[in-house]
Amino acid sequence: MKNLIAFWQILKKDINNYYLKPPNISWGIIFPLSWALMQLLRSPGEVWIKELLPGLMAMSVLFGTTSMLAVTITFERRARAFDRLLIAPVRLSTLVAAKLSGAIVFGIFNAFLPLIFGTFFVSLEGINWALMLIAVFLLAALAALLGLLVAVSAREVFEAQTLSNFFRFPLLFLCGFFLPITQLPKVLRILSLGLPFTYGADLLKGALLGKFIFNPLFSLALMVISCVLLFLLCQRSIAKRWIL
Repeated sequence: MKNLIAFWQILKKDINNYYLKPPNISWGIIFPLSWALMQLLRSPGEVWIKELLPGLMAMSVLFGTTSMLAVTITFERRARAFDRLLIAPVRLSTLVAAKLSGAIVFGIFNAFLPLIFGTFFVSLEGINWALMLIAVFLLAALAALLGLLVAVSAREVFEAQTLSNFFRFPLLFLCGFFLPITQLPKVLRILSLGLPFTYGADLLKGALLGKFIFNPLFSLALMVISCVLLFLLCQRSIAKRWIL
């Protein structure tokens, strides 16, 4: 019960304190939203717009969650607030899960912004909502874990955002968000198959368009395993850098 109370209090504090910080607004909301509106407005037809939506949703999740972690962790490290959390009688796994949860919620919220704007241009009939929600959640979890790994090694917000961009922009093109992985050169295609975001983007495309490259169960299993491994890696990184 104490861990549950601590989890909720940390999550609530992050939501209240960090959702409207300028870096979150610029990188987490304005950038993916402006990109989505630009793509939707310049698209030549309804079919093309629907093809864009999965990639726009995945991009919004990626930028929203990584921005949230970059802001949360670096601000708290600079203010020494994270040090107080580390010495509190709370399990490290609870602390990490609470920090990730705020970013995941922010990322899920971001994912639905392109979808909401898409309703003004196309019909959303035939969407597999259950699969789409699962895919968005897993993508947000993966992006949050990636953001946490980056934020652990950064000291300032701008540093964390810059480091995040070294991962975020290549993922846009390698993971099939907009460019199908079948059109990538062979070397890049092999690299793409090793990235869990590729399978999340494929699940989103399947949920919205009914087009899968990979078996959905295989994609789901691989993403869950990737989340677990990254969570353990984040715990180990925090313990190594900030505790030991």
